[in-house]
Amino acid sequence: MEGRLDKGGYKLCVTTNPTVGLTVMEVTAILQQQLFQGSTLLRHGRLSEAVELGEAIAEAYPDQSRALAFAAEANSVNGNLPQALGWIDKAIECSDDPQHKIKKAWLLSRSLRRDEIPPLAEQVAAQAGTDGRLLWQIGKLYYHHNCLPQAIAQYERALSAVGDNTSWRYDLALARFYTGDAERAEQDLNKVLAAAPEAGAVIYLRSTLRKQCQQSNHVADIEARLKKGFAKPDDEAGALYALAKELEDLGEHAASFHALVAGADKKRRTIQYDASAFAATLREISEVQDATALAIPVESCQEEGAVFIVGMPRSGTTLAERILLQSGKVKDAGELLDFGFQLTTAVQQARSVDPALSHAAATLHVDFATLGRDYMRGARQMAGGSSRFIDKLPANYMYCGLIHRALPKAKILHMVRDPMDSCYAVFKTLFFNAYDFSYDLDELADYYIAYRRMMRHWHEVMPGVILDVRYEDLVTDTEVQAKRIYAWCGLDWNPDALNVPEKDKVFATASAAQVREPVHTRSVNSSRKHAEGLAKLVERLAEFRLMES
Repeated sequence: MEGRLDKGGYKLCVTTNPTVGLTVMEVTAILQQQLFQGSTLLRHGRLSEAVELGEAIAEAYPDQSRALAFAAEANSVNGNLPQALGWIDKAIECSDDPQHKIKKAWLLSRSLRRDEIPPLAEQVAAQAGTDGRLLWQIGKLYYHHNCLPQAIAQYERALSAVGDNTSWRYDLALARFYTGDAERAEQDLNKVLAAAPEAGAVIYLRSTLRKQCQQSNHVADIEARLKKGFAKPDDEAGALYALAKELEDLGEHAASFHALVAGADKKRRTIQYDASAFAATLREISEVQDATALAIPVESCQEEGAVFIVGMPRSGTTLAERILLQSGKVKDAGELLDFGFQLTTAVQQARSVDPALSHAAATLHVDFATLGRDYMRGARQMAGGSSRFIDKLPANYMYCGLIHRALPKAKILHMVRDPMDSCYAVFKTLFFNAYDFSYDLDELADYYIAYRRMMRHWHEVMPGVILDVRYEDLVTDTEVQAKRIYAWCGLDWNPDALNVPEKDKVFATASAAQVREPVHTRSVNSSRKHAEGLAKLVERLAEFRLMES
């Protein structure tokens, strides 16, 4: 029996016994050609065709793990994760290739079955031997699932197996940074820079590991690198941000701001960002999710234990997280994208039922109980199964209304900071693949104004649901504010909340170095040193009376 699949110019003959009468080399060549055709369909975005072709190949070659793995890949790209997992399991059954288990681990992650990943990673680690690339892949798995000590161990094994690799050593340094090992992280970064002297991200990360001082800093080194020049604007931006950070540490504020403005301009030229589209999105959310809509009773998830800390980045969210973690009763789930991911899936389902719904309107027609349960399952896995956990993604402020609909027993903390200080703290930080609004003062002002409007809206339509905590109050009257936070989250007071965390605590955030210091007030009104340079930002904020708050 023979069937022919015509895939828009890709002719493929699939038979029930395609290997009969052929040599191993001939079978391999035919399969390779067919897999190439399938990969071409994926590259061209013809996903349903790629799935159909991939599954036909897998059924025709059930003992060829590459065929089964491609069927998994096609389904994965097409968004059918259960089907993808089914095919990758079949590939694992017929082959001991560890790459299939690595693929399965990432599929489990996307399926929010993260608790199944550590035992799978342990299996692959036992199988890896001295395969450096495989050890590094295991390290990446651990890293992305809040298992940083395990990630470090695998990165070290990988480097020991193959010798130095700049990309892998950078990953190791980043993991060390988040676990508080700044000294060894700096040693790793210096090795990376010896091999890749123009790596701007590395230069910047090295500067952020600690507060620089007159006796120990990299200012001369950075200036020498800038004088030599950089081939890529992105790398030059990293070096300029590093210089700005170190000069600020040394008290050279004018020179620091000059470098910062130059770095921000370089960085902004490398990215695409539409500020008007973002503002329009928030306006539509406010219009659709009004008091009347949010008051309509819905079936929700009644689980307790989620604590959302929201606000602007660099507004004190990590300090609030640290205070809660010191209770010993709460675990860190990280800065999760899960709620937005689950919401997008739910909205797609709602729009499939009623295509006339806009994206914002569809948010009111989702299955809130399922949304809440799915979120809680995935988030708890990232927090090691803890009954209480913190999700510290600042941008979750956009979802406060829907978080309360789906999870009415969740606690929402909103960190509020002086507007000028808040914007300056964002402007002087080089974020990696996030916060594209932060590199232009006009766009930063627009974002901040839209954010404040959004939070004012939530307070108006859901009074009493969100606790505002002012950063300035938290650093000047820490115990009183910490007790407010504990009471809001239903936690018994623990004086350890006021202590500096132990060295091995993990903080995967841009504030990882500062959060390990005793609480201080040196950042309060720090923006005023640059009042002239920030004048147009201040003017925009004043237009909306935000400088009065």
